[in-house]
Amino acid sequence: MLLLEVISGERLPKPERGKMRVHKINNVNKALDFIASKGVKLVSIGAEEIVDGNAKMTLGMIWTIILRFAIQDISVEETSAKEGLLLWCQRKTAPYKNVNVQNFHISWKDGLAFNALIHRHRPDLIDYDSLRKDDPITNLNNAFEVAEKHLDIPKMLDAEDIVGTLRPDEKAIMTYVSCFYHAFSGAQKAETAANRICKVLAVNQENEQMMEDYEKLASDLLEWIRRTIPWLENRTQEKTVNDMQAKQEDFRDYRRVHKPPKVQEKCQLEISFNTLQTKLRLSNRPAFMPSEGRMVSDINTAWHNLEGAEKGYEEWILSEIRRLERLEHLAEKFHQKAAIHESWTDGKEAMLTQKDYETSTLSEVKALLRKHEAFESDLAAHQDRVEQIAAIAQELNELDYYDAASVNARCSKICDQWDNLGALTHSRKDSLERTEKQLESIDELYLEYAKRAAPFNNWMEGAMEDLQDMFIVHNIDEIQGLITAHEQFKETLPEANKEREAIQSIQAEVQKIAQSNGIKLSGGNPYTSITPQSIDNKWEKAMAMVPQRDKALQEELNKQNSNDTLRATFATQANAVGAYIQAKMEEIGRISIEMNGTLEDQLTHLREYQQNIMSYMPEINKLEADHQHIQEALIFDNKYTSYTMEHLRVGWEQLLTTIARTINEVENQILTRDAKGISQEQLYEYRASFNHFDKKRSGQMVSDDFRALLISTGNSLGDSEFNRIMGLVDPNSTGSVTFQAFIDFMSRETTDTDTADQVIASFKILAGDKNYITADELRRELPPDQAEYCIARMAPYSGPDAVPGALDYMSFSTALYGESDL
Repeated sequence: MLLLEVISGERLPKPERGKMRVHKINNVNKALDFIASKGVKLVSIGAEEIVDGNAKMTLGMIWTIILRFAIQDISVEETSAKEGLLLWCQRKTAPYKNVNVQNFHISWKDGLAFNALIHRHRPDLIDYDSLRKDDPITNLNNAFEVAEKHLDIPKMLDAEDIVGTLRPDEKAIMTYVSCFYHAFSGAQKAETAANRICKVLAVNQENEQMMEDYEKLASDLLEWIRRTIPWLENRTQEKTVNDMQAKQEDFRDYRRVHKPPKVQEKCQLEISFNTLQTKLRLSNRPAFMPSEGRMVSDINTAWHNLEGAEKGYEEWILSEIRRLERLEHLAEKFHQKAAIHESWTDGKEAMLTQKDYETSTLSEVKALLRKHEAFESDLAAHQDRVEQIAAIAQELNELDYYDAASVNARCSKICDQWDNLGALTHSRKDSLERTEKQLESIDELYLEYAKRAAPFNNWMEGAMEDLQDMFIVHNIDEIQGLITAHEQFKETLPEANKEREAIQSIQAEVQKIAQSNGIKLSGGNPYTSITPQSIDNKWEKAMAMVPQRDKALQEELNKQNSNDTLRATFATQANAVGAYIQAKMEEIGRISIEMNGTLEDQLTHLREYQQNIMSYMPEINKLEADHQHIQEALIFDNKYTSYTMEHLRVGWEQLLTTIARTINEVENQILTRDAKGISQEQLYEYRASFNHFDKKRSGQMVSDDFRALLISTGNSLGDSEFNRIMGLVDPNSTGSVTFQAFIDFMSRETTDTDTADQVIASFKILAGDKNYITADELRRELPPDQAEYCIARMAPYSGPDAVPGALDYMSFSTALYGESDL
């Protein structure tokens, strides 16, 4: 009880003077009650053990008393007593070589740390440079003797015990070191001033680093956009579908691999900019203005241009694939029809230029004339094919077909040959008609056969051509149309077969008449080269093509059904993703306005909410995979959904950006609260007031609503005062006020912060009330990096009391708060 009275300076209850055990226990209990009244928790220490002489309990109680009355009141930068004492020792011994204080046992064995503490505060008592690390006994005894003789610190430790122990007693060294702390506490005022300067300089250094990081990230992102847009604006046409599909695959790689990290960089850039501006406002620094062309608005403009070029590039690729696909189909169709026509015209010019009628008999001339009439009928029937060939060639030219030159050459040759055939046909007909008066009628049956066989043969050739015709469709309706047309064609086959049998019956009738009249037929039908055998062969060939056409159409129908399944699969996923994104956007809008709980709870909830949204990413990837299948199948429309992949990508990116921006706003509110000392209840009150006057629930309010909000908080505003406040909360004159700007204004009006005058006063303490400070004084009182920071930026002092090496700390402090150029 006497010990407690001496070290606490307070009076304890009067002790009992009896010698009995109960009196001793009561006295010890009074001492324990006094210790407990000072906020000390006594665990497993009872009066009976102390009275019975339990050495372990007695030592534990004495250590508890030492902690409470000798160490607990030690505080450095809001740390615990032990941590604060250790931090104090580290700072005081930092400039000394061979000293590294990390604990209260091994770090003190060589004695240099004790000597460094004394030398730091009383350099006149110890010659530190003469001490050697390999002589700990001498070092320890020197420190203990100087402390006892000059600092009135009793010699609590034994040098031999410390050196001879693998791990010295931590409690004993803490107790002894705390005596040094209390002995040198008079220097605490200078240390506090140094801490204030360190804090201000640390904030300034951190802000400068954030500015440099923003500039670099903005420059890198803008450079990437500058390089990417020309690639997206390149419209160099390719010659084949495969070449364009290779470009499409490159574009997919850009979408999947190259762009997503840049989206994250853009979001991080905005968050870093907002955080930096918030920190500058909280520390009363001027707002950060990025270099020209690197503002957030400049980056958003460049990003908008990138997305515009991206959208146009994708649409161009798809249109080019359709164009090239159409071109390849038309080119194949052109060459097929040209080959058929060239095969038909082969030898026709030679036939039309021969003059066999000059030596023929009358019947032979008649036959030649009839044959020529049949040829004219055949020629007229081929006119449509020639027009089709010319039309296809013209369309290939209009669609800029890469091999248009060869197509034009072949088409020109066919047209010139066709014109020549027409002229030759007319010339031969004139020649035959001049001799017709001298010729007799030829066999009408042959003539009838020729007239009916030629159109039927041409019909069969057209049918075979149609059955072999290439087709390309994009949906079920188009293939169904082709199947319907094919079924209608098959319905005409019985009637065509009757015509074939009728034609064959004409030839049979010729044979019958010849046999019955004993006529010897020389050669074939003089009016046509179409034989009954050729008609039968073509008919059989055409009939064989019908099931082949059925099979091809059915395979295409199956393909279109598969494509329709792909459309439905994509639409189902797209509709689900679109609804999810819309719902989450609405939820975020509500959360940003109706936030409940502490800011930390809100931040935790928002981060969990963000993690929940990111867990939906597999659904987005699945949708991307479905979309890739759609594009690989060359499907360009989808009647099952109004969503496109582009819309959903943009919506997803907006969702991620919005939740990140909301989290950043809460983090900035926490920064504001902690920096300005705003209580949680004040933040609730500010939020409730803001939400009450935020009629549109948009997170922003117009100036009239903001005036009403200020009046509700007790401000009596005139026009000039309100205009001043609007200049603070809306420096860009947008006409609206955000919740963050409102908090900044209220915290600025109701709390205090470090000012340039306070920093000047702190420097004056370090300078010993002089109007200047020297580099040595800065290096002695501040950490090395911050001391060098000040020395590099302080201008030379030019006052009347200046000395060599004097530095002007006043202008430096003013510049830290933007009141002059640093």
